[in-house]
Amino acid sequence: MATAGPDAASGHGGRSNRELLWRWGIPVVVGGGLALFPPPTGLAPNAWYFFALFAGIVAALVLEPVSPAASGVIAITLTAVLSRWTLFGPKELADPKFNVAGESVKWAFSGFASNTVWLVGGAFMFALAYEKTGLGKRIALLLVKLLGRNSLLLGYAAMLTDTVLAPFMPSNTARSAGTVFPVFINLPPIYDSRPNDPSARRIGAYILWTAFAASCVTSSLFMTGCAPNFLAVDFIKKIAHVELTYQGWLRAALPFALPLLLLLPLIGYVVYPPELKKSPDIPAWAGARLAEMGRLTRNEVILSGAVVVAIVLWVFASEYFEAAVVAFMVMSALLILRVLKWEEMARYHAAWTTIVLLATLVAMADGLSKTGFIKWFAEYVASHVAGLPPTTVLIVLIAVYFYSHYFFSSLTAHTSAMMPIVLSVGLSIPRMVPERLAMGLALTTGIMGVISPYATGAALPYYNCGYITSKEFWRNCTIFGAIFLAALLAIAVPLL
Repeated sequence: MATAGPDAASGHGGRSNRELLWRWGIPVVVGGGLALFPPPTGLAPNAWYFFALFAGIVAALVLEPVSPAASGVIAITLTAVLSRWTLFGPKELADPKFNVAGESVKWAFSGFASNTVWLVGGAFMFALAYEKTGLGKRIALLLVKLLGRNSLLLGYAAMLTDTVLAPFMPSNTARSAGTVFPVFINLPPIYDSRPNDPSARRIGAYILWTAFAASCVTSSLFMTGCAPNFLAVDFIKKIAHVELTYQGWLRAALPFALPLLLLLPLIGYVVYPPELKKSPDIPAWAGARLAEMGRLTRNEVILSGAVVVAIVLWVFASEYFEAAVVAFMVMSALLILRVLKWEEMARYHAAWTTIVLLATLVAMADGLSKTGFIKWFAEYVASHVAGLPPTTVLIVLIAVYFYSHYFFSSLTAHTSAMMPIVLSVGLSIPRMVPERLAMGLALTTGIMGVISPYATGAALPYYNCGYITSKEFWRNCTIFGAIFLAALLAIAVPLL
């Protein structure tokens, strides 16, 4: 696998000074322009300035004046330097024992303590092991032999792989980033589709986007599809006094999520099509290459066993081991057994770049809650939906809950911060049916992971793989986010 990264994918080296000027200029104008406006009523000045900085950074992530990881580093640096005006409010600053410098440092590096950050890093190391041992190529050749006569069938293979795993793996990051991605990243080169190259759109971009988007739908289809679903169920039981069962969840999700899954490879085929549509001769070629590879090697057997152990622990031992710890256990075993060497891991640029990017984005998103912006935003929405019909309020709240995920880099953080507030707002509306409100919000958790490259830990390996440019990824996020939300509102909500 080529070492992919945002710099290479976006071709920064060939940019003109004029292009770089507007790529820098727009984020500065967005952030600076917002900061010049007076804070909205009820919002602390530091929260408004932090939001302005956050908005400027999101603009930089879209336009890429520098690589996304560099934007993340710049973001936490600026925030830490300006923390007296961005992170901390008058109450904190008035406390003589409050150490601004020390607390700024704790905040700036808090993202590196995130379980998700290191699980995503582990996913990249798994991909490295698949490449080095040849197991990834073997599995990819087998898929091509069975389904490789056209690209659409491979899209369905990516979707079905995630769907089969989803009911049993509560971590969508472990499932998609740690299990599906390392396999399917080995498939495009078979079709001469390479990362950071014009040939990326030949088939690689389509396959990898389909795999990622499918993980978002399966995360909503099954209660066990992602861990925040259980958190949502707990909040709903405590606040709305509604108990959601696995069967009830599945009945509510199937009418919108199953059609989405079945149509997803086809939607991608139209919206984000591969250049290579049919390849009738390649299955036979793949079969011949498989025969040449012969029997599984020692390292392939070890890696296969390690992956099975990881999946079993992710499914059955989540109460004892965090998902990232399981990934580190497997990586340690691969190092001890010399399937991988530390020097190879250390040189794996894409993994370390992604770790830095995700860690900085986790800290930035956490700052929105820390400063009180999220609480103010929810209360602002509540004040504007009072008096509307219950069904209208339900639709508005679901849409707000969905799109407010732009403020978060974690489904768990979003659920923790927003679910109690939005639930309370909805329940205060006369004639609102608690069961409809609860189920509508709960089903939103998984699908909102598709709206940005940082919306869920599962997204980062795909975003940073070199096959999908930043511009294309953001475009797809916008289109598929709208499709997913429309399906939920148009199909599921009327049936709740």
